[in-house]
Amino acid sequence: MLQLHHKCRSPVAAPYSRAPSVLRLAVADGAVPWSAPWPDYAPRDYTDPCVDGKPWADPAADAEGFAPRWNALDGGVDRRSHDGEYAVEGGRPRNPRGRTGLAGRGVLGRWGPNHAADPIVTRWRPGADGGARVLQFVAIRRRDSGEWALPGGMVDPGEAVSTTLRREFLEEAMNVLQDPGREKLVGDLFSSGGDVVYRGYVDDPRNTDNAWMETVASHFHDEKGDGVAALPLEAGDDAVGVRWTDLSADLKLYASHSQFLKAVADKMGVAWGA
Repeated sequence: MLQLHHKCRSPVAAPYSRAPSVLRLAVADGAVPWSAPWPDYAPRDYTDPCVDGKPWADPAADAEGFAPRWNALDGGVDRRSHDGEYAVEGGRPRNPRGRTGLAGRGVLGRWGPNHAADPIVTRWRPGADGGARVLQFVAIRRRDSGEWALPGGMVDPGEAVSTTLRREFLEEAMNVLQDPGREKLVGDLFSSGGDVVYRGYVDDPRNTDNAWMETVASHFHDEKGDGVAALPLEAGDDAVGVRWTDLSADLKLYASHSQFLKAVADKMGVAWGA
């Protein structure tokens, strides 16, 4: 059964999250699957100027000399999806979760899957005496949307996911770009690569019919609370805030991040609720 996306699609016409003047076409639940008949479906085709000419971005799909290897490792660019093979029509990959009401790439750099990694770093809430222990995770406030989220970012071409996980946590939750000496404070926390709790498509507001986010979310836990749990957090890079936050189903987080935390709660045997 197809899992419908919601944050990159609306049953009423709605602005694209990064360009309010660009409207997504309204797509009802029943019209999301590509198998649902919609012969007149003609969403706006939009690729934001912010990706033009960037070294981390693809060129236009019809650019001269652009001949990517879809569903394959294309040089240093991994164009494979974690969810299996995707269709390609008219020279463009097709979102495996269905229609989003917007064609093109939006603000995403790659046609097809755009790979990210999200580290979930947890501890037990300190100072709790008796009763059920409360699991906390490191949350950052995103600079672009102002929403609370997991620290994370894009996997560079040819980069191991474990490297991305470490780098993004250090940059966004410990501001290592301003104080490189902080890198040694995390010690061996990321050396194991963590426990993967999710790998696949992300219901991200940036997604379009032809470009979408995918991630590997890995869990790192400081059981004793004397390692990363005791480190001073400091927002940096793409984050404007950072804090330890109690796991709760009531949290309103960016994209699919609540889904990843639910998997962590299940893994750790803690209640998923307020």
